[in-house]
Amino acid sequence: MLRKIEAVIKKAVGGKVQVFVTTSEKPEFGDYSTNIAFSLAKEKTFRQAQGKKFPAEIAGDLVKKIQNSDKKRFFEKVESTGGFVNLWVSKKVLIGELGSLLKTKSYNPKAKRLKINLEFISANPTGPLTMANGRGGFLGDTLAKILEVAGHKVTREYYINDAGNQIRLLGDSILAVLGKVLERDEHYQGAYIKDLADVLKSKILSSTGEKKLDSEAIGRLAAAELLKQIKISLKNSGIEFNNWFSEYENLHKKDELKKVLALLEKKGLVEKKEGAVWLKQFVIGGLFARPDSKKESGLGLKTSDIADPDATVGAGEKDRVLVKSDGKPTYFLSDLAYHYDKFVKRKFDLAVDIWGADHHGYVARLQSGVKALGIDSDRLKIIITQLVRLIEDGKEVRMSKRKGDFITLDELIEELGGKPSSAKASAGRDAARFFFLMHTPDSHMDFDLALAKERSLKNPVYYVQYAYVRAFNILKRADAESKISDLKSLSKESELALIKELVKFPDMVLQIAEDYQVSRLARYAMSVARAFNNFYEKERVIGENGEVLPERLALVTVFKDIFARVFALLGIDAPEKM
Repeated sequence: MLRKIEAVIKKAVGGKVQVFVTTSEKPEFGDYSTNIAFSLAKEKTFRQAQGKKFPAEIAGDLVKKIQNSDKKRFFEKVESTGGFVNLWVSKKVLIGELGSLLKTKSYNPKAKRLKINLEFISANPTGPLTMANGRGGFLGDTLAKILEVAGHKVTREYYINDAGNQIRLLGDSILAVLGKVLERDEHYQGAYIKDLADVLKSKILSSTGEKKLDSEAIGRLAAAELLKQIKISLKNSGIEFNNWFSEYENLHKKDELKKVLALLEKKGLVEKKEGAVWLKQFVIGGLFARPDSKKESGLGLKTSDIADPDATVGAGEKDRVLVKSDGKPTYFLSDLAYHYDKFVKRKFDLAVDIWGADHHGYVARLQSGVKALGIDSDRLKIIITQLVRLIEDGKEVRMSKRKGDFITLDELIEELGGKPSSAKASAGRDAARFFFLMHTPDSHMDFDLALAKERSLKNPVYYVQYAYVRAFNILKRADAESKISDLKSLSKESELALIKELVKFPDMVLQIAEDYQVSRLARYAMSVARAFNNFYEKERVIGENGEVLPERLALVTVFKDIFARVFALLGIDAPEKM
């Protein structure tokens, strides 16, 4: 709908001006609005042709142009307010849009189809998935669904960090439980470590013997066991992956880190100091750069691109070590090799990484490293999810994965609904998903356990699902077919308000596919449910004598169809009863 409105306005205005239309937040400002008058007021060619005008004057002129050119009555009304042009779409257009929406399941088939690698969760396989992992997990799963219906080809990837210090520490933690090494404060703790030690005891002794116990090998065995549990938790949560990328198998065993290091050396972007190997810094697109030479670097940088050598480097950019003084590679080098694999070897057009809050300072470093590899850093999109607090009885529940004091994702879902095998399990999963998806990832979140468990309209997920159940029951009672043409006779305010919400769905999908603001879909579900409940309370679909009103039955049918699609993207059930 947004593109159709933009086309109508552009035709009325003429020229090559760009038109951006948004949905209006308040009904008094129309169904849609555009700020094109503000853009025209700044445009040099427009000022030369029309003279200097204020946005309000330009908006008034645009209203007249749009009205005069709107021969097919696309708009019911066009007005200007403070420089904005507000538009009310005609009922005829709205009904036609609903009809088109019912016929298609892909919302942007003509756009360029991108090959996208979406990597999310990627929690270290050193413990079970925690409640906090659910935030990035549900976000990534729903974003993948939206990108797919927008026409893109998406690979959902879980990066398994099964190499490095955390794996050796996991192995040491198990050996400490078995009494083979001394316990240390930094060891992983909790009942799950003891359980792993029991499971792996025979394998450890038979494969390594009493004399030589390899911590990393033991840690990798433990990580494999934990990964089995992680996959079960993901299934219980409705989160899907179609590729599991092992850091150890795909990067370390194949010497990919050495190959990437050699590539950076060939570009002249590596320096050795303090016994370690470092990546030189450089400024590209606002990122820091600091080559030693004033000549052009391997990236084609000119002297004017080189940063001031006395400039302050951000905290996240200080640690640029690729290989430590002990000869071990850093996580930075592993991540560069991993993204080289994504972009160069597997040829993804775009890589979207969803990370936790503790990785915020790492964003600029990885973007600069990707650029050093000769890859456009704009092809790497990184989403940071902020911290989550679990609130119970008005108090925060403290968690620490290292100490084994945490709420697992399975425990959260079970607390909200029931065990995975129970009939109520989906209720817990739905509540967890919807509560996480309601919040933007860049905001800190308090997860209200009591509200999420409540079976009333105060609970947001219960509210939206109850609206669907109402629609299902109406159609079941009516037991009659409806036609989209029946909608033409609708005229009540509550009826048209619901139609206006429903036709926003394709635009909602496309906007999220562009800016990744998945929380918009959860808020949209609330808005549509609110519009339907208002319609339900004010208008009868089935009369007291059992007579069915076909036009309203058609509207309920459309609502149920579109709302089922919204639920499918959110990953929650469309229940038939509650």
